[in-house]
Amino acid sequence: MGKILHISTFLLARWRWRRMEHLMRRGKKTSPWGNVADAAPSVDIEIQDRAMTISSGKLARFADGCAVAEIGNTSVMVTAVSKSKASAGNFVPLTVDYRQKAAAAGRIPTNHLRRETGQSDVEILTGRMIDRSIRPLFPKGYFYETQVMCNLLAVDGVNDPDVVCINAASAALSLSDIPWTGPIGAVRVGLVDEELVINPTRHEMKNSRLNMIVAGARKSSIVMIEASADNILQTDFIKAIRAGLRETQGIIQQLEKFAKQHGKEKRVPGRLFVPRDDIIAVVRSHTVSEYYEVFTDGTHDKISRDRAAMGVRDKHLNTVLEQFPEEEPFLIHEAFNTVAKDVFRNIILEEDRRCDGRGLRDLRDITCEVDLYGPLHGSALFQRGQTQCLCTVTFDSIESAFRGNPVAELMGGVKEKNFMLHYEFPPYATNETGRLSGGNRRELGHGALAEKALIPVVPQDFPFTIRLTSEVLESNGSSSMASVCGGSLALMDAGVPISSPTAGVAVGLVTKTLPEDPSNITDYRLLTDLLGIEDYLGDMDLKMAGTKKGVTALQTDLKLPVPMKIIAEAVQQAQAGKSEILGIMAAALNKPRGKRKENSPVVEKLEVPPNRRSRFVGPGGYNIKKLRADTGVTISTIDETHFSLFAPTPAAMEEAKERIEELLKADSEPQLEFGAIYTATIVEVREFGVMVTLYPTMQPTLLHNSQLDQRKISHPSALNLEIGQEISVKFFGRDPVSGQMRLSRKALMAPAASVIKNLTGQQGGDV
Repeated sequence: MGKILHISTFLLARWRWRRMEHLMRRGKKTSPWGNVADAAPSVDIEIQDRAMTISSGKLARFADGCAVAEIGNTSVMVTAVSKSKASAGNFVPLTVDYRQKAAAAGRIPTNHLRRETGQSDVEILTGRMIDRSIRPLFPKGYFYETQVMCNLLAVDGVNDPDVVCINAASAALSLSDIPWTGPIGAVRVGLVDEELVINPTRHEMKNSRLNMIVAGARKSSIVMIEASADNILQTDFIKAIRAGLRETQGIIQQLEKFAKQHGKEKRVPGRLFVPRDDIIAVVRSHTVSEYYEVFTDGTHDKISRDRAAMGVRDKHLNTVLEQFPEEEPFLIHEAFNTVAKDVFRNIILEEDRRCDGRGLRDLRDITCEVDLYGPLHGSALFQRGQTQCLCTVTFDSIESAFRGNPVAELMGGVKEKNFMLHYEFPPYATNETGRLSGGNRRELGHGALAEKALIPVVPQDFPFTIRLTSEVLESNGSSSMASVCGGSLALMDAGVPISSPTAGVAVGLVTKTLPEDPSNITDYRLLTDLLGIEDYLGDMDLKMAGTKKGVTALQTDLKLPVPMKIIAEAVQQAQAGKSEILGIMAAALNKPRGKRKENSPVVEKLEVPPNRRSRFVGPGGYNIKKLRADTGVTISTIDETHFSLFAPTPAAMEEAKERIEELLKADSEPQLEFGAIYTATIVEVREFGVMVTLYPTMQPTLLHNSQLDQRKISHPSALNLEIGQEISVKFFGRDPVSGQMRLSRKALMAPAASVIKNLTGQQGGDV
C-alpha cells in the first residue's frame, strides 16, 4: 500500500512539472499553483487614518501559511510551518525567528563578512514579543514543532516593522491549516503632546512619553502587552491599553473574513498530548489529599515544596502504571501534574489562600542593603522571599557608551545609550547545574525589561556611562522586578541623581473557565508578588515597574486571552504593591547620595590653544595614548580647543593633570610682538622652504620659499641657506585656523633698518 502511494505521489509531481513546461512553452510564466503574475488576494485594514495591507498566495507557497503585511513602504513576510509528527514535551514547541535584513533598508551589513550573522538583541527581543502574542492560542497538548519566521522585505525608516510582523504572523497562522484559534490584532500606542496616537511613526515616537504594543484577541480580550513609559499616570496607562485594544478588534474582524475566504481548512492533529479523564480520576483518588497537604503547608520553601510534590507522585506512580500498562508513561506523569495543578488552583480560588500562607495581596518579606563593598561605585542587595538580587553600578567614560549598528538603527534599533542593565541568571540560583554563557534569550528579555523600567529616571546628561549589573543569586519568582528594585537602590548608592526611586512587582492570575470554552473565564483571583510555582501553575505573569507617581514599564506573559477588566484590576493591584515596596526600600536609602564615592571616576574639561594642540596630542596621538597607558585616564576630543578627561579615580586625574601641565609647560613660549623682528635658526631645508625655530623648545615652523626673498626662488639652496644658519624674520601673528606662525624674511628686504630681537640670548645682526 505504501509503495502504491509513493508511486502515485511521484506521478502527480511529474504531471504538474510537465504541465508547467507546457504552459511556459506557450509563453505563460506559471507554476503548479497558478500564474505567478496573478495578483495575490489581499485585504486593506484601516487603522485610524492609516491603512495596513495584508496579502497571501504569491510568496513562499510551500509553507503551511504565509502572509505579507505592509504599512507605508514597510513590508514584512511571515511564514508558519508545523510538523505533522509530534514530539512529546510539557509545552508547545513553538519557535519565532525575527530577522532583520540589511537589504530591506537598502544597506550592506557593516560586519567584516558583509552579510547577516547571528541574531542581534533587537531581533531576539522582537521574536520573544511575537511569541508571547501567538502562543496562548495554540490548543492544549499541541506538541507539534511549529516555526514562525519573520522576514523583512522592505523598511522605509518611518514605520517600525515589529507591530506589522505580529499582524502578519496572525494572518499566516489564520490562513494556514495549523490548529490555532486566532486571529489576533496588534497596534502600537504612543502619547504625543498628551494625546494618544495609534501606530505612530518613528518621528512621532521621538516625542512620545509612551511606547506600548497591545495584542488583542476576540471578544476584546488581551493576549500580550509590552510597554515602556516616561513615568505616566496609572489612569493614562490604562486608557492607552483600552485605546489599543479597541483598535485591534477591527484588525481581527478583517483577518477573520480574509481567512474565511482564502484560508485552508484546519488540520485535525493526530493526537493532543492530554491525559485521559479516567487516568486523571484514578490519580485524583490517590493523591488529592496529599497534594492538598503539601500546598497548604506554609512552612515549605521552594525546594522542599517541590520535593514534597514529587514525593507524592513517586509514591503512587507505580500503582497507576499497573492500572494503565498500555498508556505512555509521559501521559501518566501529565495526569499527576494535572491533579497537582487543580488542587493548587482550587485552594486559591475557593479558600483565598496561597501555598506559602500569604493572602492574595500580601508581599513576601523584603530586606534591602546598600554599600556592600568599598571598591564598587555602587551596590545593593535586594531580597524578597527567596528571590535575591545583587546589583552593582560601574561608571566609565562616555566613550564606553553602547553604539548600535547603523543598519539595525534604520529598522528600530538603538543608536546610542549611556545606561545599560545586564541581567545574569546562573544555574545555582535554582539549585541546578549548567554551563555559563554570554546571556540566553530569557536573560536578555528580563534585562531589557528592567532596563526599560529604570531608563526614565536616569538623567540623560549624566557625565558617565553607567553599567548596572543584576546577578540573581536566588530565584523563586519575579527576579526581573527584583532587579528593578535592587538596581534603583544601587544607582542611588552610587550617587546617580535619579528623579525618583523605582520598584517593580509581578501580579499573577488564577482562573476558572468553562470546560467547553477555555477562554470563557467564570471566576478568577489576582495574586500580588508572584511565586515561581504560582507563575508555573497560574495563567498570567504581569510585571509592572514605576515610581510612586506613575508607570515606567509593563510586560505580560499570558496563557489564555484575558479581558480588559482583569488587566485593569491587575494594574491597580500592582500599583498598590509597588508603593508598598517603595516604602520598604526608603528605609534603606530614600534618595541618591549627595556625592559619589571617593573612588568614583572623575570627568574634567581641558582647554588647549590651537597652536599647542599638535604638541599635546603628539604624532599619531602618541602623547594621549601614553598618558592613558601610564595613568588610566581617557582623553577624548570635544572640539578643536577642548578635550574631555576621564579618570577612573581622583588620584589618577591628579597624576594626569600634572603630566599634562608638564607637557604644555615644555611648550611654553615667550610673548611675541606683532611686526617685531626675530632671529630664527634653520633646522631643516626642504624643497619648498626651510623649517625654523625662534627659541629652543619651539615646534619647527615652515618659512615658505615665497617668504624667503623678494625674488622668486624654486629652492632654498639658491640663497645658500643651510641647517644651523641664523636668519632674521618678521613676525606677523598666527594663522587663525591652524595656529601656525606667520614669518617672513622677504619683508625685511626693504632698505629701512630695524632692531633685531634675538630670543636665543645671542646678539643678532642686520639683515
